[in-house]
Amino acid sequence: MLDQLKQMAIQKLQESMSANSLNPEATNNAAEEGASSLINELMGKISGGDLSAITSLFSNDGNATEDSGIVQNLKGKLAEILESKGMSTSEAEAEAGNVAPGLVDSLKEKFLSNEEGDAAFSLDNLSGLVGGDAGSVLNKAKSLF
Repeated sequence: MLDQLKQMAIQKLQESMSANSLNPEATNNAAEEGASSLINELMGKISGGDLSAITSLFSNDGNATEDSGIVQNLKGKLAEILESKGMSTSEAEAEAGNVAPGLVDSLKEKFLSNEEGDAAFSLDNLSGLVGGDAGSVLNKAKSLF
């Protein structure tokens, strides 16, 4: 599932950032690095026991996506990545601010979906990557919202 999540994130970032000032290769590299950064952030939260951050991010708990610490960190990382690829600081920050919330919202849709094709996107599967019973705890918490 982690590979599916990463590939979807790469695709969404490539689509969202296609009209930026970078060349296509730099944009694709930035999308891959940004997706890896998001996956690392999610896995860090799960392995660190911060299940509430993941539950809040991938549920309809009333909190805005933009307010999530995970999204804020992603914006910062994306801005750094884009700047390292040749964007100006202000353009990189604006681009990151525009694409990070949309990326996370598109991932959230997969986790909330009841479609058979989206069955792999579950909190059980995500948290199962670090072991323990975190997935069932996350899904029980998610059902409260």
